[in-house]
Amino acid sequence: MKNLSLANKTSKLSNKTLVFDFEGTLLRSTSLFPYFMLVSFEAGGILRSIILFLSYPLVWLVGEYQLGLKIMVFLTFFGIRKDKLRVGMAVLPKFYLEDVGWEGFEAVMCCERKVASSKLPRIMVEGFLKDYLGVEAIVARDIKSYNGYFLGLFEKHKTTTSYDVKATSKENSIGIIGSHIEYIDQKLFPHYKKVCFMLSSDERRNWRALPKKLFPKPLIFHDGRLAFMPTITSSLVMFMWLPLGLFLSIFRMTFGVSLPFNASSPILAFTGATSTISRPKTSTENEKNQKNMLYVCNHRTLLDPLYISHTINKPLSAVTYSMSIVNEIISPIKTTRLTRDRVRDRDSMEKMLCEGNLVVCPEGTTCREPYLLRFSPLFAELTDDIVPVAVDVKVSMFYGTTASGYKCLDPVFHYMNPNPVYFVKILERIPTSQTCQKGGKSAVEVANFVQNEIGKSLGFGCTNLTRKDKYMILAGNEGVSSNNKQSLS
Repeated sequence: MKNLSLANKTSKLSNKTLVFDFEGTLLRSTSLFPYFMLVSFEAGGILRSIILFLSYPLVWLVGEYQLGLKIMVFLTFFGIRKDKLRVGMAVLPKFYLEDVGWEGFEAVMCCERKVASSKLPRIMVEGFLKDYLGVEAIVARDIKSYNGYFLGLFEKHKTTTSYDVKATSKENSIGIIGSHIEYIDQKLFPHYKKVCFMLSSDERRNWRALPKKLFPKPLIFHDGRLAFMPTITSSLVMFMWLPLGLFLSIFRMTFGVSLPFNASSPILAFTGATSTISRPKTSTENEKNQKNMLYVCNHRTLLDPLYISHTINKPLSAVTYSMSIVNEIISPIKTTRLTRDRVRDRDSMEKMLCEGNLVVCPEGTTCREPYLLRFSPLFAELTDDIVPVAVDVKVSMFYGTTASGYKCLDPVFHYMNPNPVYFVKILERIPTSQTCQKGGKSAVEVANFVQNEIGKSLGFGCTNLTRKDKYMILAGNEGVSSNNKQSLS
């Protein structure tokens, strides 16, 4: 038994109910600090995250799983609006999945029925454990709140649960625990005494990361600005970089974006913001000079139309579902907002296309992961002169997109990265046989064809998910502002 993997130990226990400790069984990391830093930065802002960071020596001194845990909970949650906190659903699952150990995951997924215990507050783990692991019940503490705001203090532990406790008798339950179990064998499960096996911190550090292909379900949507796991060391690097990063972002936006491409490209490259462009080899000189071309691209950041304009080296206009006033003012290309009224939007796009080249992002919103959302077919009804464009972005520190933050800061955060990289690939113009007017295809067929061409070029998966699906998952709404009913991109 000693040399067998955890999965082998539990391979014949699929009909059992597994009671396990989340942090000690699944996560390779032995520190909870990064997860509190994520919540603090995304929900509380930079100042709160700095305070949490500066408090870590005290947290480490008093014990991260003891008094230090209460300190981190207080500094992270005190004063945060309860109804606005969706970090546990929108941000943390990505980092949990990247931190899950392959060995622990195999052991947990061997059992059909699962009960999890966690040191972390329930609001930080419940969404992930239920949506990704199918956990039926979670034993974790809630945080006190008053008048809609968190107080940063744990509620006294309650033993009530919707789970059928009788189903976890000694005969049909097993357990995996780490070094800091607290509730499993106490009041909630008084009959549960025997531990099947125990995991040490040293064993967990040697675990392999769970491959993306083995994720319980694909990770397509996630929110938040941080693109890295904010450990104590990486958090120190980030805070040291912020002043220089902000200056660099302003410099890049001022001189690198507003100038013509021939002048801006060397400036951006000199500051570390590189771009990789690719054009079709079969393009003739007439096609290069042709106007009224419709460029259709997938949507990665607000800067997509600008980089496409630089790549084709000719002016174009762009349509967006929304854009902050600040970004409209500083945009070096003409932009027009769409209203999601089909007739009005079609008239606006036809007018802009008659005036020159036009770029449109039919996904309607950005997607960070290697997937394409469903393409709206409206663009296919406008013209047969359609050129697909494949776009991808690589960042190391900050994401230049958000579903719940301030959209005007998107380009600022993108250019705050030390080495942001933009990939733009102009594909072949779609054949007339695959168009609406000359090819007799429906608009939906054309949209699906363009989506597949871009997906194959990037190696991305094509989905039927929409912008509405994204905002329901990440923001709990349909992506429409309650103030002005303006759609958010």
